[in-house]
Amino acid sequence: LPIIVVIMLSFNKPAGKQNTQWNEFSLDAWKNICRDQTICGAVTTSIQIAALTTIVSTILGTMIAFALVRHRFRGRTSTNLLIFLPMATPEVVMGTSLLALFLNISVIPLGFWTLLIAHIMFTISFVVVAVKARLASLDPRLEQAAMDLYADSKTTFRYITFPLALPGIAAAALLSFSLSFDDFIITNFNSGTTVTFPMYVWGAAQRGIPPQVNVIATIFFMSALLLVVVAQLVSAKRVKR
Repeated sequence: LPIIVVIMLSFNKPAGKQNTQWNEFSLDAWKNICRDQTICGAVTTSIQIAALTTIVSTILGTMIAFALVRHRFRGRTSTNLLIFLPMATPEVVMGTSLLALFLNISVIPLGFWTLLIAHIMFTISFVVVAVKARLASLDPRLEQAAMDLYADSKTTFRYITFPLALPGIAAAALLSFSLSFDDFIITNFNSGTTVTFPMYVWGAAQRGIPPQVNVIATIFFMSALLLVVVAQLVSAKRVKR
C-alpha cells in the first residue's frame, strides 16, 4: 500500500512544497525528472557506488563462501563468526566504527571512496550467506560424475559448479546492490560531502520532497519488478523445455 501511494504521488502536482496530499493529475514530474540537478547527481552517485559495491562484494563474498563450504582449514569456525558479525551489528555501530577507522587512518578523505569501502564491508556478509546457502544445497555427486567423465577441476567448475551456483550468486548480487543503494545510516556517517539518493531524500524532507523523488522511486520499483518477472518467465521456460 505505501508503494502504491508513492506511485500515485509521482503523478501528482502538489499545491505547495509538500507532496503528501493529492491535488491534481500531472505528468510534469515525469517529463522533467532532473529539474533539480542535485537529485539526478545523487541518483547517479548511488548507482555508481552500488554497482561497484556489488561487483567487489560479489566476487569476494563468492570466494569466501566457496572456501567455507568446500574446504576445511584452521580458523574456519571463527571466520564463520566474523562473517555473521556485520549482519548482527546495528548499522549505527558499524557506521561509527568505520568513521573512526577512516578518521584515524587519515589517508582517504571522507567521500566517494570511503563510502564505497564502507558499503563493501557491510554487504559482503550478505553475499557470503546467500552463496553459502546455494552451495550447501548442491549435490556433490554431480561434480564427481563430471570428473568420472575425465573433466578436470577447472572444466568441472566452469560447466557444472558455476552454473549451478549462479542463481545464488545472482541473488546475492541483487541483494548487495539493493542494500548499498538504499543505505542511509552508514552512508550518513561516512559520506563527507558526497550526496547519495537517500541522503538527498532526507535533506529534502525538511523543506518539502519534490514529486521527482516519487518518480525515481517508481522507476526503480518497476525495474526491479520487471527483472523478477523476466527471471520467472525464463525459469518457467527452462523447466518446460
